[in-house]
Amino acid sequence: MKETFFRTLSWLHTWAGLLVCWVLLLIFFAGSLSYFRHEMSLWAEPELHRGAFQDYQVDQVANQLEKGQSYIETHSAPTTQRWLINFPTDRSPMLSFAWQLPPEKGQRRGKIEQHTALADGSGVITDVRDSRGGDFFYRLHFDLHYMSAITARYIVGVCTMFMLIALISGIVIHKRIFKDLFSFRQNKGARSWLDAHNVSSVIALPYHLMITYTGLITLMLMYIPWTVSTAYPEDNQAFLKELNPARQTEKASGIQAKQVRLSQLLPQVQAEWGDAPIKQVIVSYPKDQNSQVTFYQNTGKEVTDESSILVFNGVTGELKYASPHEVSGTVATYDTMMSLHTARFAAPLLRILFFFCGLLGCAMVTSGTLMWAIRLRQKQQKAIDKGEKASRGLRLVEGLNFMFILGLPLGAAAFFYANRLLPVDFATRSAWEVHSFFIALTAMGVWAFFGRSRRHWQLALMIIGVLYCALPVLNAFTSPSHFIDNIRSQQWALVGFDIVALLLGSAMLFASTRLSAVVKTLQKPSRKNTATAEKVRRKQPDPSYANELASSSPLEEAKS
Repeated sequence: MKETFFRTLSWLHTWAGLLVCWVLLLIFFAGSLSYFRHEMSLWAEPELHRGAFQDYQVDQVANQLEKGQSYIETHSAPTTQRWLINFPTDRSPMLSFAWQLPPEKGQRRGKIEQHTALADGSGVITDVRDSRGGDFFYRLHFDLHYMSAITARYIVGVCTMFMLIALISGIVIHKRIFKDLFSFRQNKGARSWLDAHNVSSVIALPYHLMITYTGLITLMLMYIPWTVSTAYPEDNQAFLKELNPARQTEKASGIQAKQVRLSQLLPQVQAEWGDAPIKQVIVSYPKDQNSQVTFYQNTGKEVTDESSILVFNGVTGELKYASPHEVSGTVATYDTMMSLHTARFAAPLLRILFFFCGLLGCAMVTSGTLMWAIRLRQKQQKAIDKGEKASRGLRLVEGLNFMFILGLPLGAAAFFYANRLLPVDFATRSAWEVHSFFIALTAMGVWAFFGRSRRHWQLALMIIGVLYCALPVLNAFTSPSHFIDNIRSQQWALVGFDIVALLLGSAMLFASTRLSAVVKTLQKPSRKNTATAEKVRRKQPDPSYANELASSSPLEEAKS
């Protein structure tokens, strides 16, 4: 405890945020991109950009079910575990037929083969590149990578709890929270970074609180398992069966039986749901005595994360389960929080708002880490001016800042370039798309080891900006449809991807040019100290951009 409550919370706010800041930056960055997960997945499969997009049509559902079942029966292997028919949705406007093979040794789930039907019904597209698309960023923000999912989720949970502590303590120590919303002083060294930290925090504060708290709620049974173990001390499967009775399917019996025609079940589905759109139909253990057919309703525009389903016997066609229309208050509260976190219900404009708030979260973490590095350098500046080296801790902080702040956007760009430049028939191309992300991130860490001066930041920002601005050009050369074609055909998901890439690239290029102007404004040494400073600089060159900022007197304002 410090001498005052305010100083205690200020210390808590500082260290709660800084100890996990780089992991939080990764989570915010990947989570923000996840709001356009389906749009990125569409962009990542250019083979589908012409002739495959179509809208959901109620009067065509029966015909599409019949066609899909016949196609899967003809082309899938006898050992297939599941059939899947995916209907067009607003964010994934395609009709596809898929089947899942049994898992190989060491695999948890079997491989899914998916073929997409052409919009005119003339055939299917079978040769589509293997890509993780937007699903990579979605999984990255809570499963990380190169480690077990359980370990990753515990790490993310601890970091999220630190984030919640930092937010609450930050609210308490903000004496002028509304004034800080409108205060930004340019060219004031660390004072400007503090203002940027305050503005990015306060503008999206409701979002930051919501996304952090609901992030903990999504995995609460993993973080706090004692309630389940107390109520179900000997059998956790009983809890899962009671929680999700529809997902408890019987195992395959091994006895063959005639599979019911899916189109014959449609009248029962319409009796329950009316003309509500169907999102997906899954047949578990087809042509087995224990076969089961599950219809999933498209609830994309509702504030819910829970699937509305109907489960039928796959042989007799008997309705076995229907999602209840009313649920308990506890379930409804949990479902609403899950829905707020994933934003699957959100219309495009609302998703853009969530994406912008996520970027403000990145700015909040970034400005905090940069301000930390500058203040650390302030404390060591006198020793550095005498020719001594910066401490290892300071060099580590500055290096990690360079690596993550610049490496994450570079990694995302590398992921999209790998998607288009790797050979389509490359056996492990989806894995190497992911590897390219982390290779780019590591490359920035190596770069930081050799230099982190203003020139290095400028060059890195310029490279990243050019790569993002060139993404629409890359798409035009590697896809059957370019930006103008997509506008004419009203493929707004693809148009939006190119526009966002151009905006992000332009922001990077602007930051690169602005960086030079800001530093030149800050660095105005007096004539008396010019010669001495030049001698020190030649004697002990420092590769840090933070050093250039910290040499300015306005930094002292940040201490107030």
